Amino acid sequence: MTQSPAVPTSGRSGSVRIGERAARTLVAELARRNDPKAALLVGATAGSAALAAAIDALLPGDTLTVVPAESADAPELREHVTAQGNWVADRVRVVDSLAEADAAEVVIAAEPLAGTAEQARATVDSLAKYLTDGSVLSVSTPLFGSEGATAELDRQGVLHGVRTDLVLRNSPPVRVHHLRFTPASPALAARLAPAHRPSSVPLTRGMHIDSNGVAAAGIALGLAAAAKVARPKSKLWLLPALAAAPVAAFFRDPERDVPEDPSAVVAAADGQVLSVQRLHDERFGDGEWLRVAVFLSVLDVHVNRAPVAGKVVDYFVADGGFVNAMKPDAEHNVAAYTVLDTEHGRVVVAQRTGLIARRIVQRAPIGALLAKGERFGLIRFGSRTDVYLPADAAEPLVGPGDKVVGGATVIARWR
Repeated sequence: MTQSPAVPTSGRSGSVRIGERAARTLVAELARRNDPKAALLVGATAGSAALAAAIDALLPGDTLTVVPAESADAPELREHVTAQGNWVADRVRVVDSLAEADAAEVVIAAEPLAGTAEQARATVDSLAKYLTDGSVLSVSTPLFGSEGATAELDRQGVLHGVRTDLVLRNSPPVRVHHLRFTPASPALAARLAPAHRPSSVPLTRGMHIDSNGVAAAGIALGLAAAAKVARPKSKLWLLPALAAAPVAAFFRDPERDVPEDPSAVVAAADGQVLSVQRLHDERFGDGEWLRVAVFLSVLDVHVNRAPVAGKVVDYFVADGGFVNAMKPDAEHNVAAYTVLDTEHGRVVVAQRTGLIARRIVQRAPIGALLAKGERFGLIRFGSRTDVYLPADAAEPLVGPGDKVVGGATVIARWR
């Protein structure tokens, strides 16, 4: 392998640097793997935020190989690594060129790809050669000013993406693509922690607002400002202004302590259990299913989480109506179905619309690995979330009327 160790970092948009928040997003796939692993960071300098984030994400059994942006930077990088102390120096190796690196479970481009589509494609191709089977390549591109590279990474994301994160709190903003070119085993999901989501805005250490809430609150405040300008003597502007806070609160996204018990199945959403029943559904196979249906009122957290660890193998939307989600006829409402392949068989999560909820957000593409309790979507303004489990493999632990907390309450246990 004789590819250049350098990763293009500039184009017509000029120099684009990765800040602390974007760096954390770049190394998210490294940080979420709890088993010993080898990582490869390409295009780093001693002051690289991605290097600092990668070192911070290392666990005792991990190793990190660092390829400098230029071969001449290798001595400075080695000095920087040595200065971090023995713990870091024992796990981080600096090489002069990409040709000296070994294959890794996680490969990261330390700086954004810019320039032409052909340049971006060549860089992705050269880095992908260093991935082991089922591994992930994390690369970024400027949100503005580098149309060729941005278009190519968007194309790669459609073909091979397992997640794409928009980091607005970088100067300038960047989009981070996590690409997987070969299939991953569903068993790997059980060894993952929930992925870092930069799209949410932190309010406190334990509470975030989903990006949808930030946008909705921004629209409300924009309408208030427009009304104030258009009719300065009117109090009409107070209506959207006062609505901004409760709208943002609807999209609150609290941190949750996910049970570590491997036999535990957690709630996919906050709310009240409507029903627990055994049924057949030919769409998911010939076997019998245990379905736990949870109603989400407008006061509940509406972020949906994976009830178990698994690999997304299918996703489809079924057309229907918009009946009150608490009524039996809600069975035929518009719904999005995410099918997971797990160590215990297929598991399905249905995000159902309701009378008020008309918008389903699903962020886990086919091929993505979800950790138990990981956020994968949301439903806006009142809805229902159903979890389908193989009936002969799971024992329900909740009943109608029980209150559950998404990602935390154990609703069933594997036999």
